[in-house]
Amino acid sequence: MSYSAIQQVLGAEAEHLLDFSNPKISKERLHIPNNGHIEKIFSVSDRNEKTIANLARLRDTGRLAGTGYYSILPVDQGIEHSAGASFAKNLDYFDPEKIVTLAIEAGCNGVASTYGVLAMMSGAYADKIPFIVKINHNDLLRYPNDYDQISFASVEQAHNMGAAGVGATIYFGSEQSKRQIQEISIAFEEAHRLGMFTILWCYLRNNAFKVADEDYHDAADLTGQANHLGVTLGADIIKQKLPINNGGYPALNDNEKYGKFDERMYTELASKHPIDLCRYQVANCYMGRIGLINSGGASGDNDIAAAVKTAVINKRAGGSGLILGRKAFQKPLKEGVEIITAVQDVYLCEEVTVA
Repeated sequence: MSYSAIQQVLGAEAEHLLDFSNPKISKERLHIPNNGHIEKIFSVSDRNEKTIANLARLRDTGRLAGTGYYSILPVDQGIEHSAGASFAKNLDYFDPEKIVTLAIEAGCNGVASTYGVLAMMSGAYADKIPFIVKINHNDLLRYPNDYDQISFASVEQAHNMGAAGVGATIYFGSEQSKRQIQEISIAFEEAHRLGMFTILWCYLRNNAFKVADEDYHDAADLTGQANHLGVTLGADIIKQKLPINNGGYPALNDNEKYGKFDERMYTELASKHPIDLCRYQVANCYMGRIGLINSGGASGDNDIAAAVKTAVINKRAGGSGLILGRKAFQKPLKEGVEIITAVQDVYLCEEVTVA
């Protein structure tokens, strides 16, 4: 997909997104993804050589190899959203091999899925594409359902199958988040000891984050803080939803009883522009030392346009890529590959620059 094709896909939003040139946080303050990013950033950290090598393997796999950007296929929705609801649109993905082969055929850097899916295929594919084992899930079968992530697999199990990395979710803001933070801190320490990299899904869950008619679960200030907690836990990559608004702290603040904020967060550090909102997320990932990958979201009416838009915002904000699942695996294979490669084309396109 050429630059002109990207412009065409973005349509009326092309100028707004591609010509944005005055972000609140200058790109000169950022650590921008590139081929040497991993070695430069992690060589001065406590990550051991094997962990750095596995991060480099992730970087150097697929169509984006060597760019510093990531295109990852995540398919854990069979647990998180129920298998029937996730795979009814395309029955092929009840079969673990179809998940792995989609990631390979689409030229992804890696595939993230459940222990069961990846363990089933590890002997055939773990050496062909980096496996990222999701070690915790919300099983969604308890009634009433609650906002909790529980362990489904151990770090040792992921290591024994030949996985390159582990992934986990924390529902920041939920009643169970304290326990989840402690569990994942221990798990990530073990993963690094065994030489695997770590990806943290930094999601927000609390009914109080919905104020009147506004939902702040995807607010830049709250998701940014979730990112900052995530990198503190030792995540090598942060997965976060693209911010759609801002001002969660002021909206939730009741006589200064919730959180802390500074008005400059909304005036000097961010604007209402989507690239600025995403850049605030990047800033909270140690100014881009830890890569931010945004999620692709649910499948809709025009998934290529939505995916390309998200990729443009993430790249121009200084992010490190996209982790896109439902938009791809809920389609026939050819269409799924087309959507993923369209996203990759954004990161390969030199004319789409960091703002």
